[in-house]
Amino acid sequence: MLRQFAPDIRCDGTSRRGALQIGALAGLGIGLPQLGSQARADQSNRRPAKNCILVWLDGGPSHLETFDLKPEAPVEVRGPLEAISTAVAGVSISECMPQLATRMNDLAVIRSMTSPLGEHNLGTHYLLTGYRPTPALDYPSFHAVANFQLGQSQSVLPNNIAIPEYRLGGARYGGAGFLPKEFGPFSVGGDPAKRDFEVRDLSIADGLTLDRVSRRRSFAEQLARWNSSESANKGLNASLDQAFQMVSSPTATAAFRLDEEAPATRKRYGAKSIGQSCLLARRLVERGVRLVTVNNRGWDTHESLYTRLKEGYTGAKVGVGLIPSLDIALSALLDDLKRSSLLDETLVVVMGEFGRTPKINTRGGRDHWPRVFSVALAGGGIRGGQVIGSSDSVGESPKDRPVTPADLVSTIYTLLGLDPSTELRTSDGRPVRMGADTADVVTELLS
Repeated sequence: MLRQFAPDIRCDGTSRRGALQIGALAGLGIGLPQLGSQARADQSNRRPAKNCILVWLDGGPSHLETFDLKPEAPVEVRGPLEAISTAVAGVSISECMPQLATRMNDLAVIRSMTSPLGEHNLGTHYLLTGYRPTPALDYPSFHAVANFQLGQSQSVLPNNIAIPEYRLGGARYGGAGFLPKEFGPFSVGGDPAKRDFEVRDLSIADGLTLDRVSRRRSFAEQLARWNSSESANKGLNASLDQAFQMVSSPTATAAFRLDEEAPATRKRYGAKSIGQSCLLARRLVERGVRLVTVNNRGWDTHESLYTRLKEGYTGAKVGVGLIPSLDIALSALLDDLKRSSLLDETLVVVMGEFGRTPKINTRGGRDHWPRVFSVALAGGGIRGGQVIGSSDSVGESPKDRPVTPADLVSTIYTLLGLDPSTELRTSDGRPVRMGADTADVVTELLS
């Protein structure tokens, strides 16, 4: 009997059925979150990257089965997958990534990422913010900070979008941190791989018309003027404007219509959620959305690692597991961005909250391991075709060039043309640097 594995369950029990943390504009009869942005950076300052797509491998991907295999290590360390050569001499990656292997000249892999935080929520917070979590302050993700700093594009779409939803690393992190919520992510709330995919609440409630929604919007704005401070009213107006533009704009709704893509194109990305989410990410960037998170769940592989990572189900003749699906999706995304000349201005970051243990456990899986893991990057002005740093012979610790999450986040800011030393302000006026003052930019990535 074939055994299938739920792709969206982690060891902490969080599932897709958990409540989506999406704010609602109930007075409008639609359920969009508060959205809005304003220019906060000098637009004359040229940036090597205008956009950033984060492909988040939720649960902690195994570096030893993806980008840092150890073919010479003992069998209990090297695991069940083989290493294959790539287009870059001397660099090998997983057998489950044949397409990425041919595109290695576009990729840069950091094999010496290191963190002390091996719990999903804590590790996620550190990787996305560059700051170790503390009860004293909720730090914003680099996407929220970039949204705050770069300002809104000309698109009527939100500037920061998560597919299918922004429930990363245990779903306790909202993304906006101490910044106003409108700079956090807008979750589409549906899986693009489903036949009935639609964006949650991107439609007018039954019984309403655009004219009635417009009147409700005016009424809500009037109430806000009476009851809110000037700053709060400004934020509400921005959210109302964005929400109204989205539900009333054919351009906005058309961005999510994957059925407009040729069947051959959709097949090229793969039928799994990761593939169709990457396709949607490409469509959004093409339409002016600057910051997209693709949330690919299921990488918390404590057991049956071979089946979940390669096969997808027991006895599969062709692997449809997590790694082959990522290989197909990411390769198609890079190809299409390059074909449309968007790759140079779109930074693609592929990572999860930590790696996996050097030894296979008794259940045929690997457990949490933050001491060393890998991150892959492409586009956005980076120098591809290289490996930065290395782990030791068994993938247990950094061997050379350790890179912290703080270093990585500061590097992402730099690639986006933002100064990591810029100070933000909390709601009570406390100054906080965008990048941690202990961080060093990974200069090898800068082309």
